[in-house]
Amino acid sequence: MLFSFARNALCSAALLMASFSGHASLIVNGDFESNSVRAGSWNWFASSQVAGWNGSNIEVWNAMNGVLAQSGNHFIELNAAGTNNGLWSIFQMFATEIGQQYQLSFYYRARTYNNERFAVSVAGLNESFNNDSVRGWSFFTSNFIATDSTSILRFTALNSGTLGNFIDNVQVVGVPTIASVPAPASVALFGAGLFGLMASRRLRQRK
Repeated sequence: MLFSFARNALCSAALLMASFSGHASLIVNGDFESNSVRAGSWNWFASSQVAGWNGSNIEVWNAMNGVLAQSGNHFIELNAAGTNNGLWSIFQMFATEIGQQYQLSFYYRARTYNNERFAVSVAGLNESFNNDSVRGWSFFTSNFIATDSTSILRFTALNSGTLGNFIDNVQVVGVPTIASVPAPASVALFGAGLFGLMASRRLRQRK
């Protein structure tokens, strides 16, 4: 009886742990791997040709000029090749729950030191970046609360021209509430307590 209870409780704890750590990104093709670009080169695509994204053209790079992707093989240059009306801007729509908190994260890097700047917006979150590091990828993360059943994540270049603003590994995940999902340490303590209870029961049965 006790063993069955402990087994069921541990299974429930394992499922809770999985829900805590296994949040999939709501962004489609956030690391820009859907298009085929050979190593050491780049190509630009209409946004309609890039899974998940809309807006301006999207320039996809693969290990060009010695720059390696932060995730997978590909990353994008926001200031893309081809014609464009106004500032370069790409966006993606995704389903959200009103009042739910989400975490946005992505990596960014400059192509040159030539005054590269861009902005990101989603729900009530609006951030702008002076993108001046060519030495490696910088990481950004911030939380936002959804105000509608559909949210729009948008990246907009703030400098003109077709050079600058590399972006990679864009993710949006739901933030679990403390009340609904226990912390990993709490689950571990719960499991240790159950094993101790089982061991004590076995010792009493042997006497």
